[in-house]
Amino acid sequence: MLAAFSIAAVVVPGSADARPLRVAGRYDGVWNVVFATTRGVCSSGYSVPFTVSGGRVSSAGGGRVAGSVNRGGAVAVRVSVGASRASGGGRLAGNYGAGSWSGIITGDRCSGTWQATRG
Repeated sequence: MLAAFSIAAVVVPGSADARPLRVAGRYDGVWNVVFATTRGVCSSGYSVPFTVSGGRVSSAGGGRVAGSVNRGGAVAVRVSVGASRASGGGRLAGNYGAGSWSGIITGDRCSGTWQATRG
């Protein structure tokens, strides 16, 4: 649950066609996220790739992923695959991130931690 980006708006004086310009964020890239279950009977140790681009987190693999990362590295993400869904939060710093998650996976309520690396 990963990624922070900045979006800058560029306005050219006298230009009626000024448009926002996306600036690459410091957390842009593909992140491999490994999940560990600390409560519940959900499997543990699975990894999922996420993409961070311009402050938005999305799936780089399967499932639906929606989330954001702010300039300070705070991450909030929601993931759903079939009937399973989870949400999580945490922080990214450099090429590393960590946080916690909770959700209902294959009918079981579970929670745990996640760790992410970019690259």
